[in-house]
Amino acid sequence: MVIMAGTVMLAYYFEYTDTFTVNVQGFFCHDSAYRKPYPGPEDSSAVPPVLLYSLAAGVPVLVIIVGETAVFCLQLATRDFENQEKTILTGDCCYINPLVRRTVRFLGIYTFGLFATDIFVNAGQVVTGNLAPHFLALCKPNYTALGCQQYTQFISGEEACTGNPDLIMRARKTFPSKEAALSVYAAMYLTMYITNTIKAKGTRLAKPVLCLGLMCLAFLTGLNRVAEYRNHWSDVIAGFLVGISIAVFLVVCVVNNFKGRQAENEHIHMDNLAQMPMISIPRVESPLEKVTSVQVSQIQPIENGQEENSQGRSFKDCLARLFSWIMGISHCEPHQLRQ
Repeated sequence: MVIMAGTVMLAYYFEYTDTFTVNVQGFFCHDSAYRKPYPGPEDSSAVPPVLLYSLAAGVPVLVIIVGETAVFCLQLATRDFENQEKTILTGDCCYINPLVRRTVRFLGIYTFGLFATDIFVNAGQVVTGNLAPHFLALCKPNYTALGCQQYTQFISGEEACTGNPDLIMRARKTFPSKEAALSVYAAMYLTMYITNTIKAKGTRLAKPVLCLGLMCLAFLTGLNRVAEYRNHWSDVIAGFLVGISIAVFLVVCVVNNFKGRQAENEHIHMDNLAQMPMISIPRVESPLEKVTSVQVSQIQPIENGQEENSQGRSFKDCLARLFSWIMGISHCEPHQLRQ
């Protein structure tokens, strides 16, 4: 809870305060990379921030709650309740419901990752101060006063712009793209949850279609940012990388691919068994080998003065041993066998 509160406070300071100063990046006179027309405020976009944030916060919560409830009901129906994970509170009698525990853990990690993604994106925007494609339309520089006689002349400083300071400041915060990072983070986290949690039969085609649909929505969000001249391609790609990296790290390293506590304990137990030293067990001679050895010792006469390590046996001795093993002749009939 302390880590979550600190993450939320840091995201608030990045988003709604001027605590962190944005880097002022210069530009060249009449630079074509920043001369795109102003597309209007963010609310006029095809994917407005209200819609994006609502989907990123609401859809994963709904899917995780429904998915965990369905898994819990299936475990109850198959009488597998005792194998579910439990958290001991006091003694051996009080437990948290596995449904509540798993739902709270997965949603808590998702919320933490959402704010962590926002912090990473805002930190990158503040440090780089990369300009938007429509920056010059908002900056409205006075090229005559700046002495822009050549396109290669570099202009730096806040006094070069004469437009609205708030809009100019927003146009300096584009790398990486926040909309691309948040959308792909939500899609990636939800895709990995569906893939690792839903194991029902008949979902071999439903799961890939649903997961690809989520990833396509995130990809279209990034394309829309480029098409509306709100971000560069590099901004969108960097946002995708940030969102995917945080989602994969949290799923693989923090929640262990959405596996239960019991699966984690079994994995640890198997690792401990693998690390134990090998114990050599002495070989036990079978009764058949004992009987065979007795028969062979009675069939083969040991002559006086014959060495124990003599090489080879006579042809008759080999046949006697073979027939006695196949036919099961007792040790009291060796002389008849030799004849």
